[in-house]
Amino acid sequence: MSLNPAITDWRGRVAWVVGASSGIGRATASRLHAAGAVVIVSARNRAALERFVIAHPGSHALALDVTDRASIAEAAQQVLAEHGRVDLAMYCAAHYQEMDARRFDLAQMLLHLRVNYIGALHLLDALLPALLQQGDGHISLVASVAGYRGLPRALAYGPTKAALQHLADALFLDLRPRGIGVSVVNPGFVATPLTSDNGFEMPALQTPEQAADHILSGWRKGRFEIDFPKRFTFWMRCLRMLPNPLYFAAVRRVTGA
Repeated sequence: MSLNPAITDWRGRVAWVVGASSGIGRATASRLHAAGAVVIVSARNRAALERFVIAHPGSHALALDVTDRASIAEAAQQVLAEHGRVDLAMYCAAHYQEMDARRFDLAQMLLHLRVNYIGALHLLDALLPALLQQGDGHISLVASVAGYRGLPRALAYGPTKAALQHLADALFLDLRPRGIGVSVVNPGFVATPLTSDNGFEMPALQTPEQAADHILSGWRKGRFEIDFPKRFTFWMRCLRMLPNPLYFAAVRRVTGA
């Protein structure tokens, strides 16, 4: 079902991808550029952003630190001053490290929170007034199927992605009547620098380019939740609906936790 305005033509649209130095963010920014969007790529890694601009003439690099509210606020002011509007703001910045309760690390827990969730709040704080004044545009938050329910080794990562999912729900209810689209992206496993150190087999592993194609297809269809690949996310959705005793037993059986 289409819940958002369908984005079928990117030509001339201003797309700001935060977390675009590698992985899903970079691949999506590349697809947007190919589709004719005016693309701004942001991340901490200035060198990676400059390489993107060289490979994608006409795009723009804007280095920032998502954990620094002032850094994002200054970047947003620059984007709006130079381009006048934002048609898409995609928050793809992420931090990931495996963790379970036997190796609880508060510093890592808080770093996940700052990068994966609070950074998204910084972006919203900087952009929402302009989007509301425009009366259109689209906000897309990249979460994960790891946020559906608790999973082994995802003690730090999963809760931040669940928070993004809840945030997207609330944003949609508030903003869609005001002409602003909201989507949440829930990928399965994607081969990125974040997942490269996983010490387990990742089922239905996708490339960043495949992920980007799913995401643009979701925006084109006006979807609120963009989850992929379906052969994996279908089972994750089924697990999410199980009663607690059955869910915990199933996860232990599948993962050996």
